[in-house]
Amino acid sequence: MSSPHLFSAKTLPYDLTAGLVVFLVALPLCLGVALASNAPLFSGILTGVIGGIVVGIFSGSSTSVSGPAAGLTAVVATQIGHLGSFEAFLAAVVIAGIIQIALSIAQMGFVAAFFPSSVIKGLLSAIGVILILKQIPHLFGHDVDPIGNKSFFQADNQNTFSELVEAWFDIHPGPAIIGLVSIFLLILWEKVSFLKKTLIPAPLVVVIFAVIAKFTFQQSGYWMIESNHLVQVPVAKTLSGFANFLIFPDFNILHNPAVYLAAITIAIVASLETLLNLEAVDKIDPMQRNSPPNRELMAQGIGNVIAGLIGGIPMTSVIVRSSVNINAGVRTKLSAIWHGLLLFGCVMFIPQWLNQIPLSALAAILLVTGLKLASPRLIMQMWREGYNQFLPFIITIIAIVFTDLLVGVLIGLGASICFILHSNIRRPLKKILEKHATGDEVLHIELPNQVGFLNRASLEETLRNVPPNGHVLIDANNTDYIDSDILDLIADYQSSAKVQNISVSLVGFKDKYPKLEDSIQYLDFSSYETQASLTPEKVLEILQEGNGRFRQGLRLTRDLSRQLNAAATGQFPMAVILSCIDSRTPVELIFDLSLGDVFSVRIAGNVVSHKVLGSIEYGCAVAGAKLILVMGHTSCGAVKASVDLICNQQTAAEVTGCVNLDSLVSEIQKSVDIKTCGGFLELDTQKQNDYFDEVSYHNVLRTMKRIRKDSQTLDRLITEGKIVLVGAMYNISTAEVTFFQPVDLNLPNINALETG
Repeated sequence: MSSPHLFSAKTLPYDLTAGLVVFLVALPLCLGVALASNAPLFSGILTGVIGGIVVGIFSGSSTSVSGPAAGLTAVVATQIGHLGSFEAFLAAVVIAGIIQIALSIAQMGFVAAFFPSSVIKGLLSAIGVILILKQIPHLFGHDVDPIGNKSFFQADNQNTFSELVEAWFDIHPGPAIIGLVSIFLLILWEKVSFLKKTLIPAPLVVVIFAVIAKFTFQQSGYWMIESNHLVQVPVAKTLSGFANFLIFPDFNILHNPAVYLAAITIAIVASLETLLNLEAVDKIDPMQRNSPPNRELMAQGIGNVIAGLIGGIPMTSVIVRSSVNINAGVRTKLSAIWHGLLLFGCVMFIPQWLNQIPLSALAAILLVTGLKLASPRLIMQMWREGYNQFLPFIITIIAIVFTDLLVGVLIGLGASICFILHSNIRRPLKKILEKHATGDEVLHIELPNQVGFLNRASLEETLRNVPPNGHVLIDANNTDYIDSDILDLIADYQSSAKVQNISVSLVGFKDKYPKLEDSIQYLDFSSYETQASLTPEKVLEILQEGNGRFRQGLRLTRDLSRQLNAAATGQFPMAVILSCIDSRTPVELIFDLSLGDVFSVRIAGNVVSHKVLGSIEYGCAVAGAKLILVMGHTSCGAVKASVDLICNQQTAAEVTGCVNLDSLVSEIQKSVDIKTCGGFLELDTQKQNDYFDEVSYHNVLRTMKRIRKDSQTLDRLITEGKIVLVGAMYNISTAEVTFFQPVDLNLPNINALETG
């Protein structure tokens, strides 16, 4: 779905509101991430401004919001220590941004497509859980850990859970009251319809309430809120003082190889986190828009170059800000740009006002956002999708909660890959055991569209289990790509299989994979030797199995060019099949037959005449067919017309104008009991169709009787047991053929039909 245009009258109120809400959340997060990174506080604000305005302009995402990322705090703190100064670190940030721009030009954003959905959903839920756990202490005024920190292990030697225990013994009444009331207001705004429809965002109401409550407590002298429980934005008294907050990179460090290693580390971590967050944000976007990953890498690279040049820490797309943005009703990326402008303007002109906002109110906003991300409904959905999806999902959540975002995602990705490999080993390839007319049993392995290293173990396992003296067909007809290692595996197997007398046939390799030559090592058509070795009973079994494959869509694999070459030298049919000319009853398809396997005689109503009998006699007495099959079918048009004509006392010539049709119709009508016609006309449609099918069945029986009565040649061959005469009915609705071999071919009369 395409994004709406910026500055549209329909979207502007939503974007301005969403940007305001994101600004309120981003402000303490920018400060908290900078503090946790051992960087100047203002560097976090600066990165938030650039992430909003610059990245917002260049980004192709309508929902993503960029800024300093908690996932980078450990990297930033470590690299500042290694490089010796913050100025030297800024040079690494500039180079990292250039690397990201290069990655964008190289179209490396495709990496995002390889993150499994279970890991992405696990990331979303894990961030929700972390927001809940990390904000509970701040909700009650325990503000020892920076509000933007998401790592399990904290700088104060505590961890996420020990901090919760510490908070229980360090509850501050003022912040706690503000925090709890703030949660109540947020939930109330969500549940009460008229409040939800107003353009006043609930987080703004919460912040206004919190500031008023803070001043009220201060005036009353009770539950006073100290400055360490408030937002702490650096304050510049003059414009020049504000400019003094800017720090510039020290490019003298460029001779030191460590700066390039730091830059590569920052670029890789920031890019991976951005691509992960972009995928996650797109999944929770109500408009289901797709953000271009390569364009996002370009935008992030530009943002990081600018941030490094003027004193900002590295940035990424941030899932928390983006989630708040979506929950606030964002429509376009104007929201992200607006939030950056608000950060810049408010920090420059009214920092004293910002420093009156209690952290517990902002913690309440983040906690409610976490509740929406860690949805029990999502957990149940993943549970229903099976353990292959649920376990990587849960592992990702646990790993992120107990480490940090990037490490946790990598652990979840590793778990997901393990399940993919396990799945490929268990259900790697489509395998069919084919039984051919020659008696050969062939294991048909159909390779998937893309055959890479993930398929190697499963293919190797399958080939290893082929028994000695077996036959395997490897089918590459549907592949677009086969990895070179797989081609080598197949070539090696061809050589080693000879030791165990295993025949290996290949098909579909010739044109696309010159390493291997197509070759069929079994007969996939009826030859002289095949025909001679078959019994009538075996031919009937072959037809039954062929119809089963047809119904299941599992046709045998055959080489048409070989069949054409073999058929050019002679024909050795297994059977003669007399069937109807109906376009829905092609016997070669219905019985999954090869070229030259049968003689097919088709005539309306599958009736016989001297010419038809002559064809069948030739097929059996001269060409060597072992079986005669007379096949009628349901909903036969010839039978229906014959019944209608006889019951209405009309001729085919009168009704259709076909002067040669009456001789055929009259033959079918011999299977109709004229006494039932009166009752037939009074039947409903379903019973009439049942009657037609019964006539079709008896018509097959009559044809079988005529074959033996009118052909001494065929009757003798049947009597001597050299051929078998079989009847069948084909159901055009189910594709099933029902065979019958009546002992007595004396035709019974069709029972009179009930009309009621």
